[in-house]
Amino acid sequence: MESEISRHVWEAKYRYRNGGAIHDSTIEDTWRRVAQSLAAVESRNRQHWADRFYRVLEGFRFLPGGRILAGAGTAHRVTLFNCFVMGLLPDSLEGIFDALKEGALTMQQGGGVGYDFSTLRPRGTKARTTGSIASGPVSFMEIWDRMCATLLSTSARRGAMMATLRCDHPDIEEFIEAKHRGGKLQHFNLSVQVTDELVEAVKQDAEWTLVFPKRSLAEAPNGHPDVMRRWTGAPGVVACRRFRRLPARELWSAIMRANYDSAEPGVLFIDRVNRMNNLWYREYLTATNPCGEIPLPPYGACDLGAINLPAFVEEPFSKIAELDFEGIRATAEVAVRMLDNVIDISHYPLEAQRRQAQGSRRVGLGITGLADTLSMLGLHYGAPEARRMAASVMEVICHTAYRTSTELVKEKGVFPFFEAAPYLKGEFVCSLPEEIRRRIASHGIRNSHLTAIAPTGTISLLAGNVSSGIEPVFAFRCLRRMEDIAGQRTFELTDYAVRLWETLRGNEPLPEYFVEACRLEPEDHLEMQAAVQRSVDNAISKTINVAADCDFATFERIYHHAYANGLKGCTTFRPNTVTGEVLAARSSADLASPCCNLGYQPD
Repeated sequence: MESEISRHVWEAKYRYRNGGAIHDSTIEDTWRRVAQSLAAVESRNRQHWADRFYRVLEGFRFLPGGRILAGAGTAHRVTLFNCFVMGLLPDSLEGIFDALKEGALTMQQGGGVGYDFSTLRPRGTKARTTGSIASGPVSFMEIWDRMCATLLSTSARRGAMMATLRCDHPDIEEFIEAKHRGGKLQHFNLSVQVTDELVEAVKQDAEWTLVFPKRSLAEAPNGHPDVMRRWTGAPGVVACRRFRRLPARELWSAIMRANYDSAEPGVLFIDRVNRMNNLWYREYLTATNPCGEIPLPPYGACDLGAINLPAFVEEPFSKIAELDFEGIRATAEVAVRMLDNVIDISHYPLEAQRRQAQGSRRVGLGITGLADTLSMLGLHYGAPEARRMAASVMEVICHTAYRTSTELVKEKGVFPFFEAAPYLKGEFVCSLPEEIRRRIASHGIRNSHLTAIAPTGTISLLAGNVSSGIEPVFAFRCLRRMEDIAGQRTFELTDYAVRLWETLRGNEPLPEYFVEACRLEPEDHLEMQAAVQRSVDNAISKTINVAADCDFATFERIYHHAYANGLKGCTTFRPNTVTGEVLAARSSADLASPCCNLGYQPD
């Protein structure tokens, strides 16, 4: 491996050791282990598939999710899924602590977890059956936070959690402010489920009603008629009691101000998430994995991998530089089969997770290294040509993945939750080429979902510090803190494309098409996310970097634009004193210091 950081990441996270025995002598051994393991479920031609799997792993052309690299082919009892959304939280003390145990078991075996806390009664209300007084969702989130900290102290790998809450839950304001109070909920990412109705109420400057299902509350008539709402965990609409009303813009402003000051909570446009869900006919989605790229039903799992785009650039930085689309297409075909096989060989912390994963066979094939690839092709990240290139790449991957899945079904069968008529009516499926839709109608499809774009933070470091996911390069040179069992180390990093430029061109100044994140306008981020979203059936993990001196009105408009551009969610990062930083820019004589910092970057 070429860089110190790549070697460190491999040694610390992905090299197979079992006690004192070292099984992976080289990164090639790791690729071979993973390839052989994923090919083991093939009913025929196993060595043929092992060889093909190895070839797409070789040279970091395809980067499976970190849990796959770390766990496939080992004797460790771990899951190969990076993250899960956990089961519904019952509104009872016994049910809540059963759910806490399930979350602890899942994190202990390597999975991050996401929850919707909207099923828990508002603070101060009485239960219908016991008469007990509720302490509210945020108080129980603090128990989860302490559990996560305890697991981390015992060297369990993952500490990522996501919590969501409905925008009409009576405790929504407490949820919005939760991370502002002295170090609370440090192991959670937070997102508000924002409905179309709230967005419209904000536009109309209307009032907004906070409600909760009557079935869970002791009778206490308040003189207001019930409101009928679709609620988390309910098969349809339920009668909800009105708690209070407030101006919609006041609530929206509270969400925006919290983001402006501390980068949380993020926003999920939850109605759009559900409209675009391929399994709309059987799922109501209200939570995501910790980084937001996979909205999932209860006990759903993330089966992720990314095509490393810089590996497919021919003649970089030259006038004839181009992207090998045929190589990308061929890699996507093999990658879909690999990710499908993960579902069958993985260990599952809970049986409910196995049933859900094998019922839908969701996978999330995406990309990484986009920003570096654009530089290698001579394209500025914020230029229209760059967005067109990114959209073309993701379209090729999406359509290839769907075609591959319709071929796999002939050999391995449809996913069990498949129902042809409603599946073909799905909004995303309707956007696919007619030829793919005919294939699905004719003989079905192997996987319910096929594309997602994850942050790919650590596996991108493994591949030589290529730019993460679809993010722009944070800084051409930076310092990065990383922790392992030996403690914390700081690495000096140079971006992959910059390092390649210096190898090929020596001290020649970087062209203008090299650009750091903070030199881009927020609209550049939004438009890139929107360009690739059209070919992503799951979702995209993307952070919009905002300069510290951005005024609040401009900042707020980012979220309105995100909604108008068809995004499923929006996350921003403005430099602040609350969240700290993982990366710190490193000044040099010929590179200006970046004007913004980057927050949490997961695998």
